[in-house]
Amino acid sequence: MTRTVVSSATKEVVIGFDEPFVIIGERINPTGRKILAEEMARGDFRRVERDALAQVAAGAHMLDVNAGIPLADEPAILAETIKLVQSITDVPLSIDSSIVAALEAGLAVYQGKALVNSVTGEEERLETVLPLVKKYGAAVIAISNDETGISEDPDVRFAIAKKIVERAQDYGIPASDVVVDPLVMPLGAVNQAGVQAMHVIRRLRDELKVNTSCGASNISFGLPARGGINAAFLTMAIGAGMTSAITNPIHDETIRAVMGADAMMGHDPHCMRWLKKYREPAPAGAEGESGEGRGRRESRRRRG
Repeated sequence: MTRTVVSSATKEVVIGFDEPFVIIGERINPTGRKILAEEMARGDFRRVERDALAQVAAGAHMLDVNAGIPLADEPAILAETIKLVQSITDVPLSIDSSIVAALEAGLAVYQGKALVNSVTGEEERLETVLPLVKKYGAAVIAISNDETGISEDPDVRFAIAKKIVERAQDYGIPASDVVVDPLVMPLGAVNQAGVQAMHVIRRLRDELKVNTSCGASNISFGLPARGGINAAFLTMAIGAGMTSAITNPIHDETIRAVMGADAMMGHDPHCMRWLKKYREPAPAGAEGESGEGRGRRESRRRRG
């Protein structure tokens, strides 16, 4: 089965159909976070540091790093952020930018094999991003849209994904290093968004045999109780074949959904990871009482 291997300087993470689902923490992103954007623009990375450590502690296997701040020097800020995050945690990173110069700046300082976020099916994007991916030996997220925009037809999205995978191979990038984003639309705006996503995910797994990822929280945009929608989506997406997602590991609903789905898919042997995280500790003194009771029973048997 297809395995996408990414790494930091010291730690390797495998995205694959027979592997536990990979959670890519989404919090290091100034989009929609005014205070974080202002701090990063002036070189204050204390909140970035807190977010990085908190996400890893909550269960993130990788972290997405974005420095998209209007009117700021994004290449320099992204490179600085990557160096900081790699100095305080050992998880691999997804280098996230729409600006090619920023992607290259991030890749130039990255230690290990990064995941580049992202390339689309647009010709200009293919011709500028794929050579970078090859040059730095990275893996890449391929987003299933092109010059025509985002199609609501899942078969059109699949065709774009297939095109990107084939073009990547032309550059010497194996299909195993292309992680396809089937594009998850907001359910509140597109009633069939979940159905469309599952259709593409299944085709990507069964026909292209590529790993998949997405911005999972997009599905619940504009809806109340977003955590419940996100958890339902992730569970169903994992069942359909999705192997990773950019999401918020701080939300316990997300972690429970992913870990429960892993157990259901047979990716948590004997449910050991679930038990380790959620087994309730024995009541205080229960072990001692149990031991004492066993001792008395053993004593009676010996006397008999």
